Amino acid sequence: MKYVSTRGGIAPVGFTEAVLMGLADDGGLLVPEHLPQLSDETLEAWRGLSYQNLTLELFSLFTGDGLPRADLKALIDESYATFRHPEVTPVRRLTDDLYLLELFHGPTFAFKDVALQLLGNLYSYISQQTGSVIHILGATSGDTGAAAIAGVSGKAGVKICILYPEGKVSRVQQLQMTTNHDQNVLNLAIDGTFDDAQRIIKELFGDLAFKGRYHLRAINSINIVRILAQITYYFYAYFRVAEQNPGAKIAFSVPTGNFGDLFAGYLARRMGLPVGRLMLATNENDILVRFVQGGEYRPAAFRGTYSPSMDIQVASNFERYLYYLYGEDAIRVRGLMDKFRANGFLSVPSADQERVQADFAAQSVPNQVCLDTIGQTYSEARYLLDPHTACGVAAAQTLAAPGEITIALATAHPAKFGEAIALAGLEQTVPAQIEALFGLPQREQRAPATGEAIAERLTVFFGAASDAAQLHEEVLEGERDPVSG
Repeated sequence: MKYVSTRGGIAPVGFTEAVLMGLADDGGLLVPEHLPQLSDETLEAWRGLSYQNLTLELFSLFTGDGLPRADLKALIDESYATFRHPEVTPVRRLTDDLYLLELFHGPTFAFKDVALQLLGNLYSYISQQTGSVIHILGATSGDTGAAAIAGVSGKAGVKICILYPEGKVSRVQQLQMTTNHDQNVLNLAIDGTFDDAQRIIKELFGDLAFKGRYHLRAINSINIVRILAQITYYFYAYFRVAEQNPGAKIAFSVPTGNFGDLFAGYLARRMGLPVGRLMLATNENDILVRFVQGGEYRPAAFRGTYSPSMDIQVASNFERYLYYLYGEDAIRVRGLMDKFRANGFLSVPSADQERVQADFAAQSVPNQVCLDTIGQTYSEARYLLDPHTACGVAAAQTLAAPGEITIALATAHPAKFGEAIALAGLEQTVPAQIEALFGLPQREQRAPATGEAIAERLTVFFGAASDAAQLHEEVLEGERDPVSG
């Protein structure tokens, strides 16, 4: 399997090079040169597979000769041994026509663990195989940072720096990042939004000299492995629900901000998974909904919400969707992205908008509706939703068609968002792993939201060992006092 850029400016690369490249060198995003097409016979043979074995079958389609099957199996088994549920991503029935796909049983209680445990182990494997040092740079709106750190913390040959917007992630999300004191981890709290952090990441990866000097690698969903690893749970959930409801039309409702989770489902459908509709659920930061409903992709004013992981205005994976919308025409995608960069928006003709609406239904969920959905679901089903999952459930309730069964993605444990749960008037029992965070000291640095400021800190952190040790001492001097829960 080879990988190409959505902008067509690089020669096809193999799997390992695609993992390491992250953002394509022409500024585009990597996608498979072709998508495997699965027959009905293959789908039938896979129905009873465990999550680990299903991942092995699906993921091996994308690695080709780039990763021996025995090594891939060992990486998968190691990655999902960290999950608290034997099924990894179990499906729970909420009502007759609504199921929840629980994606929060990993180390950091969020769906990002599903991909990042695997990607972290894959980076460590590549480091060992090649004798190279892996320098990871990522941005987070909350969950990616903690999951990425958990995926590589303490691993030899790997260093990771995570940018996140100060004051715009939940308390637990912050603690999961800043209470990690491993020498190979650096947290930078920037004075801005997630979109600022994401812009900086793209700037630094786009500076090919800087990227090459420090061997930068991506942990965000610009890395194609993040998307490929998430495809499995669409197949797994579909098989489980279809087994209980033979012949039913099955849809998915996906809370999304950066479009990666939904895009994985979109690829699963293109590969042959007989999914009905894909419902796109957002909070009040609704650029994706406005695009689906009106054909224009234009950022609006940032709005802080109770579902901070979706407080995103510019979705990284949107470009990948444009690539498939326009028949894998990289030249056209490059032109559209150039226009977006120059004008701050892009739009599609009405004929293309009809195709978008054939691919997705979309719903923006206001803050109060999010809280109301949490309260209503607990009252009726005694199930506590986190605010992101609540957006997915609310969208499903609005968009579902008669006779259709919807699987809503439960993307995080509610304990990560205690503020929203309290506002909904509910109490919860916090898992011991999360409760313990509130008694630990934190370590982080503040930084301006500029590429220059971040580059200076990375030069030290990714530099010589003595420089890294000096930085560690400086950070410890600013260590925060333990906080109470």
